[in-house]
Amino acid sequence: MNTFPQVKKNVRHLQRTIFSGRLMIVTGAALLVFIAVLSIAGPLLVSNDPYTANMGERFASPRLEYPLGTDNLGRCIFTRLMVGAKATLGITALVVASVLCIGLPLGLLSGYAGGKFDAFLMRTADGLLALPEFILAIAIAGFLGPSLTNLMIAVVAVKWITYTRLVRGIVISEKEKEYILTAKVGGCSDLKILRRHILPHILSPVLILAALDIGKVILIISSLSYIGLGAQPPNPEWGAMLNDGRPYFQTYPELMIYPGLAIFLVVLSCNLIGEGLRDRLDVKSR
Repeated sequence: MNTFPQVKKNVRHLQRTIFSGRLMIVTGAALLVFIAVLSIAGPLLVSNDPYTANMGERFASPRLEYPLGTDNLGRCIFTRLMVGAKATLGITALVVASVLCIGLPLGLLSGYAGGKFDAFLMRTADGLLALPEFILAIAIAGFLGPSLTNLMIAVVAVKWITYTRLVRGIVISEKEKEYILTAKVGGCSDLKILRRHILPHILSPVLILAALDIGKVILIISSLSYIGLGAQPPNPEWGAMLNDGRPYFQTYPELMIYPGLAIFLVVLSCNLIGEGLRDRLDVKSR
């Protein structure tokens, strides 16, 4: 009689175990570390030049010399994927770091000081949010010209808004609480209040947002490179590799499958880390 409720209880326990925040973080981090290590060690294991064309080896099948075969110009796909990982992941890391360095102080200042600066910053953010992120990034990158540097500037110009608004909202909700008023009465300076009392409340939400946002940034970077606004030939960036393989998709689909799979795995690992951090750090999600 009591078998079914016990089974349901065991199933719920198993679900909590499988989808626990800690397991998601470990799984995502392990996958991301594996890709990062492979991107570093891969070119050392297979010493093919990712830039030099070899027309005699066009569309070669996978073998020891070319683990994933070659592309339409006879270049080693495996080596280009590994070198492209450095470009894609490196640009993503720089973009996220730059966005944090811009959005965090702007959000702190806007939320704590208020006044005309806050009004001007929020109206600017509202104006930029009138367009979808990807469309705005295309417009900025197209205006600046196709290059990895301009692509990074375009993505940073789009992504800082989310972080600024998040930090501003937390600061506004915290600065009127009793412990902040007590700190002011006790003679704490504004800088000390921000650093010791408000900043700890901001770090967890910002960390969760950054982890979840890495996947989105990779998709934007790869998409802009795919349409020709990012990495330029012969640079082996994953989005550019997708574009290079597009004309041969029906006959040699692996030219698009391999970089697409690499993007998918990195985005998946970052989302697992972000969801795990949210489960572990965000009290509201429990």
